[in-house]
Amino acid sequence: MTTVSGEWLANRGTQTVFRMLRQAGRQAYAVGGSVRNALMDLPVADVDMATDARPEEVTALAELEGLRAVPTGIEHGTVTLVADHRPIEVTTFRRDVATFGRRAEVAFSDDLAEDAARRDFTINALYADAQGRVIDPLGGLPDVVARRVRFVGDPGRRIEEDYLRILRFFRFHAWYADPEHGFDAEGLAACAAGRAGLAQLSRERIGGEVRRLLDAPDPGPAVATMEAAGILGAILPGATARLIGPLGAVEAAQSVSAGWQRRLVGLGWHGDWAALLRLSKAERKRVEQTAEAVADGGPAARDAYAFGTEVALDAALIRAAALEQPPAPDLAAHVKRGAAARFPVRAADLDLEGIELGAGLKRLEREWIASDFTLNREQLLARL
Repeated sequence: MTTVSGEWLANRGTQTVFRMLRQAGRQAYAVGGSVRNALMDLPVADVDMATDARPEEVTALAELEGLRAVPTGIEHGTVTLVADHRPIEVTTFRRDVATFGRRAEVAFSDDLAEDAARRDFTINALYADAQGRVIDPLGGLPDVVARRVRFVGDPGRRIEEDYLRILRFFRFHAWYADPEHGFDAEGLAACAAGRAGLAQLSRERIGGEVRRLLDAPDPGPAVATMEAAGILGAILPGATARLIGPLGAVEAAQSVSAGWQRRLVGLGWHGDWAALLRLSKAERKRVEQTAEAVADGGPAARDAYAFGTEVALDAALIRAAALEQPPAPDLAAHVKRGAAARFPVRAADLDLEGIELGAGLKRLEREWIASDFTLNREQLLARL
């Protein structure tokens, strides 16, 4: 019997929900990401649970237990319980009645196997009871051991149920698969064949998946395969995966953490992507400043002065990847120096000289930046 363990399972909140449902004569299992990650020795962030109890019963039991119940997805059977200050999503076993490419009409079920059969990948169709004993109705454990991402049942049918599963296939491969095994051939072919269905998805859903994919430790192989299958261009017209692999190598050599915004620029930023991915104003500003700094090709200190530390570092890493060489060994020092630089001339200085303020300040600031921030106030004013 395969088992899982960890604080996520043993903590009071999780065990309270298990006990509450079991005492009511209901089935209760942790499911999906928590079980998968525990089996893969990865951190567990969230706990989802599955049960044969209907949402209204889950809510009533929670109220008797003194737990807060939030109907976060009641039409699909999901109630979020707050137990010991932790949110736990409890969802009734379900089976699909009808699917529409981006949403599904579901019916509640009493059968765990039916619930498992509607899930996307075998590594997500794993359940664990309160003692950590794993239930594997679809043979997902071998895929966990092999680090293999494989659709449940027929890949084409799973994709037609929800075309977002195409992007999830690549994201899960980037996060959980062993790259030496490559992609599941049947799943990859189904993704390529169904890529036109991506047009049915909302930009918010696509944007969320792209962020998660590009935040993976090494998304290079997944993104390159997306490009070869015609999927990358379908969601981001004009994108190229050419720099993503080299950028990952530069990041690893510099011990820099993953950053989806940096990698988005590495794909060859186009301004219309902001709308396609529903970027916030802050996200768009960060990405566009990085793209501007990369295109300008200036020194890192100047980028840090103009845009800040993060943009300057991102731009330097992208340029290094493009040149296929490591960044300057003193990169961090230059970035720190540029970020700390303060233009020594003020408007009052020019006013005393009778100079037009805006043009004069801009001209002197350009000369000061060109001097690598070395000219002082007196030297700059002497140039008027």
